[in-house]
Amino acid sequence: MSFTPAYSGAESATEHAVIVHFNYGSKDLKSLFALEDKLEAAISKSGAGEYDGNEIAVDGSHGSLYMYGPSADKLFEVVKPILEATPFMKGAKVKLRYGPPKDGVKEKHYVINP
Repeated sequence: MSFTPAYSGAESATEHAVIVHFNYGSKDLKSLFALEDKLEAAISKSGAGEYDGNEIAVDGSHGSLYMYGPSADKLFEVVKPILEATPFMKGAKVKLRYGPPKDGVKEKHYVINP
C-alpha cells in the first residue's frame, strides 16, 4: 500500500515560504491560471525558489497560493509586483514564513494593495 503526500515536498526542502490568501469570486479559473503562469516564470527565472500550487474553494470564493524557497524575502521581492498588478489580488493577505511550519517560527504579514 502506498500513498501520496498532501504536499510536493518542496516545503521541507527549502524551509521558507510565501503563502497568499485571496478572495477570488469566480468558478472560472482562467485568470488564476494566468497568474500562476506568471509567478512560475518569474520565480524560475530568478532562481528564488519554486511555485508549489494553489488551493481554491469549490465555489471559487477564495483561495491560497504556495511558494517556497531558501529566502522568503527574496521570493516575495520577485512575486510582489506580479501580485500587485493582478486585480483579484487586491486585499490579499501574504504571509512570509522564515522556516518550517511550526510554533515560534518568525513570520511577516503584508496586504496587497489594501
